[in-house]
Amino acid sequence: MMSELDRLREKIDDIDLKIVELLNKRTKIVLEVGKTKLDKRLKIHSPERERAILRRLREHNPGPFPNEPLKLIYEEIISASLALQQPLKVAYLGPSATFTHLAARRQFGSSTNYLPESTIKEVFEAVSRDKSVYGVVPIENSTEGVVNYTLDMFIDSDLNIAFEIMMPIIHNLLSRTGNISDVKKIYSHAQAKAQCRGWLDRNLPGVPVIEELSTAAAAKRAVKDTSAAAVASELAASEYNLQFIERGIEDNKNNYTRFLVIAKDSPGKTGSDKTSIMFSIKDEPGSLYSILRSFARHKINLSKIESRPSRRKAWEYIFFVDMEGHMEDKGIKKAVNEVMKDCLFLKVLGSYPSAE
Repeated sequence: MMSELDRLREKIDDIDLKIVELLNKRTKIVLEVGKTKLDKRLKIHSPERERAILRRLREHNPGPFPNEPLKLIYEEIISASLALQQPLKVAYLGPSATFTHLAARRQFGSSTNYLPESTIKEVFEAVSRDKSVYGVVPIENSTEGVVNYTLDMFIDSDLNIAFEIMMPIIHNLLSRTGNISDVKKIYSHAQAKAQCRGWLDRNLPGVPVIEELSTAAAAKRAVKDTSAAAVASELAASEYNLQFIERGIEDNKNNYTRFLVIAKDSPGKTGSDKTSIMFSIKDEPGSLYSILRSFARHKINLSKIESRPSRRKAWEYIFFVDMEGHMEDKGIKKAVNEVMKDCLFLKVLGSYPSAE
């Protein structure tokens, strides 16, 4: 006789087959959409449509299946569907298995064609020269602050911000053996080292930490030496076949890095957007106050302001500002037009969906 457990498993098997059938029906329609877009010379990738799909699924999910895994599943479905229509190329700050690589995979899924670049400048160049459609670069960490080189690249670049990715950064101590007693030296990126300093001092006092260009480069070094460990991502453990000595060794468990996705175009309005601009002002009393007052008058919430030397003239600064809303919003449009009159120059870097 069939047991109750067997009957339940049979039901699951039937549902799984129906899910596969429906996925293939969905894919056939997706391919028709792709053909229609190509006939009309429209872009295959539509971030606004993706955002709307994920939002609708979240709003209509009655449970008990949780929303976050549902989102991850559909991001992979969308990634695979895009790959069938037209392979999507995304450049990122490499090498493989860096946190930037992990952020890119979270945004675009595993079916995307990823191109590792050695520097942030090369990521910008890959997008500018149509080697890739998008580029992914780090912009700031909640513990260690802004990545100045990324800000500097926007000064001379015509690329736009298309998305932002907010990702929790979980550092792990990895080695070939997985035994902490074998560790005589540690390889780490400078920022990862700073974010794990307390744990390393408590658990491996006196063990030298050797800086590498990336967490992935640190993992590569550890592969070749059984007496070495690396501070790196979970993806690096899988990529380089390393064992976990300890997971989650970051000192601040609310450790996030914000990444920017750059492209030649900005996506359309989604209803939950952010706009970034950069500007330079006259070196005179009250000039910055005048700019900020205009945004306050139009009730624009500025979520970030950062300054960098312009590199064109001594003591001249360029300000980078993030604000809530889209350039199509009346308030933002009026405020930007107002402050433009008081700026030596002003550039809109893009309006894009806010990271959830």
